[in-house]
Amino acid sequence: MTAALALGCAQLGNLYRAIDDAHAAAIVEAAWDAGIRYFDTAPHYGLGLSERRLGACLAGRPRAEFTVSTKVGRRLEPVPGGADGLDDAGFVVPATHRRVWDFSRDGVRRSIEESLDRLGLDRIDLALLHDPEHKPDEAIATGYPALRELRAEGVVGAIGIGSMDPAVLARFVAECAPDAVIVAGRYTLLEQPALDAVLPACEAAGTVVHNAGIFNSGLLAVERPHAGLPYEYGPAPAALVARAGAIADVCAAHGSTLPAAALAFAGRHPTVRSVIVGADSPEQVRRNAALFDTPPPDALWPALVEAGLLDPRAVA
Repeated sequence: MTAALALGCAQLGNLYRAIDDAHAAAIVEAAWDAGIRYFDTAPHYGLGLSERRLGACLAGRPRAEFTVSTKVGRRLEPVPGGADGLDDAGFVVPATHRRVWDFSRDGVRRSIEESLDRLGLDRIDLALLHDPEHKPDEAIATGYPALRELRAEGVVGAIGIGSMDPAVLARFVAECAPDAVIVAGRYTLLEQPALDAVLPACEAAGTVVHNAGIFNSGLLAVERPHAGLPYEYGPAPAALVARAGAIADVCAAHGSTLPAAALAFAGRHPTVRSVIVGADSPEQVRRNAALFDTPPPDALWPALVEAGLLDPRAVA
């Protein structure tokens, strides 16, 4: 099955910079016009702002035509006395709530109920344990069973986990056989650690993979990588900038670009159902969709392997 492009909605929660409601709506509108029908969000994104904005943008659209995923594990707890400054987790929003790690049964159920309210939906298509590496034992013992209950009740559709930790992803797939996982930043054109255990386990279990963080926080999002670009939400190390630049050179030699190749590569593995990409403007959405629709020539992948810039297993 060919992977589809999806919209990651962290930017709707004012990730790194504030945008207004109209700008957020324009991002979703551009995604819809580009044929994107899967939208991934979370309470964590802007202390619920992303979910509220996404719900408002999707209101009135045919419910059967779109898929929404959201997450549990970071319960939002109101701050007594109201906001005191801005959120300290990278989102430019008032600190009206604090995040509390909670993979308990009650915590998961409360989180889903609150997400439904913010989204204005009567069901969640895909519910995921968010970053369970912070409390893996609790997430397996109580969080995942709570999601199974909600799936049985019809409150959520598919269930799974989202993480950037390959060991935790592999453990959850082995022990829980989830319907789906979001692999964040671990199967990209820059690095492919998910090839070791995660993707083979998903293939064996029949677990669908949604591939996110495919630009490695921005390092692969430009045609010519340079110092000062982010990686893992911090400054990119010089060695990785150089590696990304070398990949970009091979892409250019094959008539392509680094972001186009990064998008195409992210959807090549047979387990990958969608490629989740965020955008902070409608123009970025349209650019990413156009690049996704024009993949590089097949000869690029063996050329990258030959140059020592891509794991050979990724093109086997």
